[in-house]
Amino acid sequence: MAHTNEVWVTGVGLVSSLGEDTAAHIAHFTGGGCHPVVDVQRYEPYCVHPLLPLDYSKQIPKKSDQKQMESWQRVGVYAAGLALADAGIARRAELLDHTDLVVAAGSGERDINVDCEVLDKLSQSEDSTVLAKEVLPSALRPTLFLAQLSNMLAGNISIVHGVTGSSRTFMGEEMAGLAAVENAVARISAGQADLVLVGGALNAEREDLLLGYELGHNLWRGPFAPVWDRRHGGGGFIAGSVGAFLVLESRAHAEARSTLPYARVAGVATDCCGRAAGEVTSTLIQLFERLRTKTPKGSLPVLSGASGVEPTTSEEMGFLDCLPAYGIEPIVRAYGSLLGHSVEAHFPAGLALAALAARHGALPGVFECSGIERPFAGAADRVLVTAAGHWRGEGLALVEAIA
Repeated sequence: MAHTNEVWVTGVGLVSSLGEDTAAHIAHFTGGGCHPVVDVQRYEPYCVHPLLPLDYSKQIPKKSDQKQMESWQRVGVYAAGLALADAGIARRAELLDHTDLVVAAGSGERDINVDCEVLDKLSQSEDSTVLAKEVLPSALRPTLFLAQLSNMLAGNISIVHGVTGSSRTFMGEEMAGLAAVENAVARISAGQADLVLVGGALNAEREDLLLGYELGHNLWRGPFAPVWDRRHGGGGFIAGSVGAFLVLESRAHAEARSTLPYARVAGVATDCCGRAAGEVTSTLIQLFERLRTKTPKGSLPVLSGASGVEPTTSEEMGFLDCLPAYGIEPIVRAYGSLLGHSVEAHFPAGLALAALAARHGALPGVFECSGIERPFAGAADRVLVTAAGHWRGEGLALVEAIA
């Protein structure tokens, strides 16, 4: 079908180490400097951007609902509630009934205490049946699984906030976030949906998560360093706890209810290359060709989702270095330096920040030492969001201000 409907961002819900609403994050656009919150001791030698303390009851009123969720779900449900409230559709059944839900989720959190108990029992006995007899009957949750299911985030958003349209959950690390956003935008622009709540969440403060990524040699070790400054130290990402949800809406639907939008999503393009040498650069160039007609020449603010993992981050930089050949001067900011890398939630978080930048006409301050990021005095009325997953997944989104 021809994509003719404009896609507007009408609600933003963003929680991170920086704050729990749009105002807290906008402060880093206008405050004259960037001040990330980093925990360098709890998981030493790894840094983490910890989530600020939240009063979950503000978005998840029932204690029983909170109790049956692990942290990543509470973060996601909280951020989703902020986005719905920001868009003016929270607790409005006539709108929530046809609000579709698209979630990017990981495989859920493991119960580390149960895992440790299992390993402890196994070290004491060669009889593995002891697990069935002594550990699992008392330790397993009603899911009958040692990790929470990915689609439970979408289910809890539906239950807590009353979002009762269609529901889709994508898995696959950064590619899940890319696919979720692309799916939501495509359905609205094709006239298949009017309102979509899309996003994801990550609880980075987990030993099991850090262990898994360290086994793949993906984490940055040592003192905190901004994204671009890690390239010459072997690379690696610093995980960040983030919940990022957006309400995307067709222009006609938003205008009919007199809603003030943040920005327009002019286009989204994604791919998943095999990661041969140089392939990230060439793939991002191919994706940019699909958005080229919507990108005029001149200065172009770029919110880079670069993780810091090598060689992927250097290859994304190779793509940015090619933009002057198109008559475009990229003004780059790696938002992972501020929020940390949030895997499934990273691309939705970048889109949220781009929407804030477009509305307020400003970018986050310069925050690195290598000279890649430069001051910008113009208006950020058009922002390119990039994504190059630490292992798979490439994507671009172009966000524009609305007069």
